[in-house]
Amino acid sequence: MTSVKIMGVLNVTPDSFSDGGRFFATNRAIDHGLRMVHDGADIVDVGGESTRPGSLPIPVEEEVRRVVPVVTALVDRDVFVSVDTSKGRVARECLVAGAQMINDVTGISDPALLEAVADFKCDVCIMHMQGTPLTMQANPSYSDVVAEVEAYLLERAELIAAQGVPVDKVWIDPGIGFGKTVDHNLALLRAIPRLASHGFPVLIGASRKGFIGRLLGNSHPAPLENREEATIAVQVLAQSLGAKMIRTHNVIGAKRAATLAEAILGDPESGKGQLR
Repeated sequence: MTSVKIMGVLNVTPDSFSDGGRFFATNRAIDHGLRMVHDGADIVDVGGESTRPGSLPIPVEEEVRRVVPVVTALVDRDVFVSVDTSKGRVARECLVAGAQMINDVTGISDPALLEAVADFKCDVCIMHMQGTPLTMQANPSYSDVVAEVEAYLLERAELIAAQGVPVDKVWIDPGIGFGKTVDHNLALLRAIPRLASHGFPVLIGASRKGFIGRLLGNSHPAPLENREEATIAVQVLAQSLGAKMIRTHNVIGAKRAATLAEAILGDPESGKGQLR
């Protein structure tokens, strides 16, 4: 057990950037969720709508159809389930089914989602995104990316905490790759200690992201299959800077890396390393 939480990504979509619909079928999605728990995931994050650059929203009824059966089956097997959604109805139906966390890339923009979170007092992650998935990578621009993202996350986090959700359940995510250039992403990763200093735990999702491909590539970004080692490097560095949760496609690699990192860095809760 490590102090940093590992969140496994479970895309129940036909068009996700990383796994390309491999787990779109309900039974395959359930099996993969259970496999991630076996590999060390503390949380399985179920998403029914792709938020890759250029993606379009889907009807709420379709998102419910995709995710609720998967959430129900995983909860029945005692899995801690997060739901990656920006829609209040989807969130409420999944919370009723037993989900314990909502992960929203729009920072809880739907009032109905805020109401659901307030009613259930569940864990919630708010993420920063400039624009929408369709437009976010067109020309991202900031005067001061760290200050602007920090101010946004704090405003949203304080709003949620004011609804009675405990502070340690309100996660903030700077939104690596969501309306950011390579330099923006690097600046936000370096700023993890600053973001964490406000008392809200920080979640980082950099798994296989485009900025990694661009940093590794020459004239063309490195393909997804060549980003694993660099992804793990980013995750360990984020952990060392104070991130409390890592969202990843490669659970077993992230868990092994987190375990070794904590052995070297020490457990922040005890101030001691694990090899003693």
